[in-house]
Amino acid sequence: MAPRVDSPRLVLLFSGKRKSGKDFVTDELRSRLGTDVCAVLRLSGPLKEQYAKEHGLDFQRLLDASSYKEAFRQDMIRWGEEKREADPGFFCRKIVEGVPQPVWLVSDTRRESDIHWFQASFGDVTQLVRVVASEESRRQRGWVFTAGVDDAESECGLDHFEAFDWVIENHGEDRKLEQQLGKLVDFIHNEETEANRMK
Repeated sequence: MAPRVDSPRLVLLFSGKRKSGKDFVTDELRSRLGTDVCAVLRLSGPLKEQYAKEHGLDFQRLLDASSYKEAFRQDMIRWGEEKREADPGFFCRKIVEGVPQPVWLVSDTRRESDIHWFQASFGDVTQLVRVVASEESRRQRGWVFTAGVDDAESECGLDHFEAFDWVIENHGEDRKLEQQLGKLVDFIHNEETEANRMK
């Protein structure tokens, strides 16, 4: 399926390990840019919704950071991999349907196949952002290594990918994070201004 006719002006694909702060960073950016300009899209949303439907589970409880979600995480990963093998763009297509905002922040990019789909669909407006945090910082946020999760492709699929346009360091140093977010916001505003000028 081709992208919508009114394609986005900018698509930022965020990736990073569990508890690196991907959701925090994308939520911060959305609050600074405004919800009329910026949408946060989560690939895990349609995955969890479809998984909940097929397995008779509570979709809302799968969305939060609960023990309920953790109980099903490994099986969700396995199920999601099967869906992607059959159709690599399955979840990507679902999250971009009918999004009116011009700037999209995809908060949980996990695989090269996700990146390739967005690049093939939206071309040069796609930017790749890696959020990194030390293991110590991640542990302070509640991360505990879990076999079958932290060593699975859903966590490690982009470990050796190097073609990121941006790397955001989120080790718990507020001032440094603020500087990095400021640069990214400036870039987004500049891209928006340029796109409006070329209309």
